[in-house]
Amino acid sequence: MTVSPQAISEWPWSVPIRVDEIPETGQRVTVIADERTRMALAPIVGVDAVLQLEAIFELLRRGRDGVQVIGTVTGRVGQTCVVTLEPIENDISEAVDLTFVPRGAEATVDRVQGIVLHGTEEPEPPEALNHGTVDLGKIATEFFLLGIDRYPRKPGAQFASPATEEAGTKPFAALAALRDSVGKARS
Repeated sequence: MTVSPQAISEWPWSVPIRVDEIPETGQRVTVIADERTRMALAPIVGVDAVLQLEAIFELLRRGRDGVQVIGTVTGRVGQTCVVTLEPIENDISEAVDLTFVPRGAEATVDRVQGIVLHGTEEPEPPEALNHGTVDLGKIATEFFLLGIDRYPRKPGAQFASPATEEAGTKPFAALAALRDSVGKARS
């Protein structure tokens, strides 16, 4: 599922934190989506229900105007099994490690200060702050979305292809029979 940038800006969960209000020693923040927010998020992220969504973040100052957000987003969604079409619930847990700098500064930050993605050696470039704030609700929602299984399957559910009437039947046997019967009718 692809979510348009416009839909992302309209996500109903926003928890803005001003970088200049984060203590130099850092800050631990826990954000929990209420029922109204979870209900609004379900159709946006493409699930039947968002049953639980929360995040625990450590906010660490990076320089005078930057911040690093480290933490975990966890949740539970209600979905429909793609094999049995029965309702199922799936747990989500996504690690977060992002660095934010003032808009325009992200291009000038030394790439070594970025974050190394799993399995790569190139660091992730920093994100741009929005008017000196970092939105923890938006971050949590984006990482929550990454953790959703797009093809959920009930444990043990297996797709079995339909059985054919005759094991020796060839794919075009019916057409050949029709051709033969038309040919006999014309004779």
